[in-house]
Amino acid sequence: MPAHRAAPRPGRDRALATLEREVVGCRRCPRLVAWREQVAQTKRAAFAQQTYWARPVPGFGDPGARVMLLGLAPAAHGANRTGRIFTGDRSGDWLFAALWRTGFANQPQSLARDDGLRLRGCWITAAVRCAPPANRPTPQERDRCLPYTARELELLDGVSVLVCLGAYAWDAALRLAAAGGDDRPRPRPRFGHGAEVRIGARTLLGCFHPSQQNTFTGVLTEEMTDAVLRHARELAGLD
Repeated sequence: MPAHRAAPRPGRDRALATLEREVVGCRRCPRLVAWREQVAQTKRAAFAQQTYWARPVPGFGDPGARVMLLGLAPAAHGANRTGRIFTGDRSGDWLFAALWRTGFANQPQSLARDDGLRLRGCWITAAVRCAPPANRPTPQERDRCLPYTARELELLDGVSVLVCLGAYAWDAALRLAAAGGDDRPRPRPRFGHGAEVRIGARTLLGCFHPSQQNTFTGVLTEEMTDAVLRHARELAGLD
């Protein structure tokens, strides 16, 4: 597959770095702050010797991305530990292997922030940046956090496709479109694997979340994941 290389844009890159610092320093949601820090103290036995990130997790990837992957929130012992979204948990293992197979990543694993992983043509982020208890952020927590993703989209102005990993991300993407001034289609588009809707200048694609609940039961297969990502490449003009 052809490589995607964006021309350097120092102003955009500085703005993304500024946004990252703001995200990482955020303490707007007391419940989430308490939970992410509690998890970092109690830890999981397998990670007892590791220092947890225990802060909001910024998005990452190719600043010239044409595809954005939108998840729900960091996993308590995944990104809340490693500091990089989807890195260090089973969902991420599944996702990054698929990104590698479909030409978006230079390697099939993501274990740590400094493991050499590079994304090409895509950016990964989340609707909520802190690990929530029971993986369930409140509507208020979501609404405090979504403006960060809206700013990411403004800066990543090459993005034309949003791959929504799960119904929560699909709903968040619809809210982002409305906040950006785009009219929501009527009736409201329903989430489903492979669902597709054009809103303004962007296309939303639905993909079942790569949770163990979905991957272990066969609700989501490798072929299903790859098909959505390959379609995203086609829509974004990466192939």
